[in-house]
Amino acid sequence: MPTPPALLCRDCDWEGNDAAAPEACPACGSKRILRHGELTALVIAHVDCDAFYATIEKRDDPTLADKPVLVGGGKRGVVSAACYIARRYGIRSAMPMFKALEACPHAVVISPNIEKYSRVGRQVREMMVARTPLVEPISIDEAFLDLSGTEAVHGGTPARSLAGLAREIETELGVTVSVGLSYNKFLAKIASDLDKPRGFSIIGRAEACAFLSDKPVSLMWGVGAALERRLARDGIRLIGELRDYAEAELVGRYGAIGTRLARFSRGEDGRAVKPGRAAKSVSSETTFGEDIRAFDQLEAKLWRQCDRVARRMRKSELIGRTATLKLRTADFKILTRSRTLAAPTQVAEVLFQAVRPLLEKEADGRLYRLIGVGLSGLESAENIPQADLFGAEDARAAVLEKTVDGLRARFGDAAPVKGRGLAPKRK
Repeated sequence: MPTPPALLCRDCDWEGNDAAAPEACPACGSKRILRHGELTALVIAHVDCDAFYATIEKRDDPTLADKPVLVGGGKRGVVSAACYIARRYGIRSAMPMFKALEACPHAVVISPNIEKYSRVGRQVREMMVARTPLVEPISIDEAFLDLSGTEAVHGGTPARSLAGLAREIETELGVTVSVGLSYNKFLAKIASDLDKPRGFSIIGRAEACAFLSDKPVSLMWGVGAALERRLARDGIRLIGELRDYAEAELVGRYGAIGTRLARFSRGEDGRAVKPGRAAKSVSSETTFGEDIRAFDQLEAKLWRQCDRVARRMRKSELIGRTATLKLRTADFKILTRSRTLAAPTQVAEVLFQAVRPLLEKEADGRLYRLIGVGLSGLESAENIPQADLFGAEDARAAVLEKTVDGLRARFGDAAPVKGRGLAPKRK
C-alpha cells in the first residue's frame, strides 16, 4: 500500500512523502512546501485575508506598494486596518489614529470604502463555496471551512484544495490569504495566525497538546482581558496549566466557560462548521472632528447613524429587536446602552425613538468623541407580515423611508432627507 503524501508544494500541487523531503519543490523550485504527518487527514480550515482593507487599497493603487498604509477615519478616528509595513511600527487595528500617526508620521491614511471591501469579500466567499458548501463566515474577510468528503470531487486532499484556493484568490482578486488547517475550529483559527501573511500552517492531533502547553490563555477564544486577569490571580497564565484542573472544578470557579477552558486546553472543540451563519447585528458609528457635549448636536449625529443602520437593514431584508447606543468619551472610555423593542424593526424613526432617551440620559456634560447605534436580535423581514411589523405611525415612517431609499438609489445621497438629519446650528 503506497504511503500517503506528507509533502505538498503550495505553488504547483506537487506531492511527495517524508522519504523525499526536498528543500525545494522538484517540479517548480518553490520552497513553499508543506510538511506534516497528518497532511492528508485534516479537514477543518480557517482562511483569513491578510490586512484585507489595506491590501485592497494597495492592489488598486500600485504606488502604495512599499508604503505604510492605514485604513481608517482620519486623525480622530481609529485604525480599521494596517498593512504589514505599518505594523512594523507597532500599529494595530482599533488603535486611535493619532497614536498610529505618532508612531509612523509618514503613513498614508485612506478612508474606508466598505462597499468595495464587501464586494471583494463576496468574491472570496464564492471561491470558498466552490471548494465546499460548508463555509461559515466569521467576518467580511475570514471563514471556517469543512472539507470533509471533498477529495473525490476535487481530485485531491483538503490541503491541496486549500492551497489552490489561496492561489486563486491571490491571482484573480489580488488579495492574499493565510490558511490554518487542523481537526477542529479552535486550532484551525490559531494556525491561520502563525505565519502571516501568505501563510499555511498545520496543527495536527499528535502535537496539539504540546503546542498549546506554553501558550498564554489569552490565545483561547472567549478569554478576554477580564477573564485573563482572573485566571492570572488564580495562578493560571498558560493553557497547559488549565489541565491541572478537572472540568468540573473549572466550571465551579469560572462558570459555563469553564467547560470550554477545560476542553480547549486539551485541543478539543466539538463545534461544527455551520454554513451561512447570519449576521448577529447591524451597526454604524462615526467619530467627530471635535469632541461634543451638547445634546442637540449629539442627537443630530445619532439620527444619521440610525438612518444608515435602517438602510442597511432594509437592503439586507432584516429586522432587529434590540437597539444599542454606543458612545466613546474624550478619554476613550466606551459606554453601551441597550433596550429591547416591543416589535422588531428596520425603520430609522423607530430605532431613533428607542435610543434617543438613552442618549439623553448620558448627555450629562461629558465630552464625547464617537457615537454609534446598532440593531441585534436579527431575523428575516420576509418571515413576518408587514401588518405585524408596524403600527400606523411606524408604517407611515416606513413608507417614507423606503421612498427616500428609492430617491437615493436614483440620485445618490444628495436626495432629500428628513429634517432631523440636518445638523443643528452651533450656538
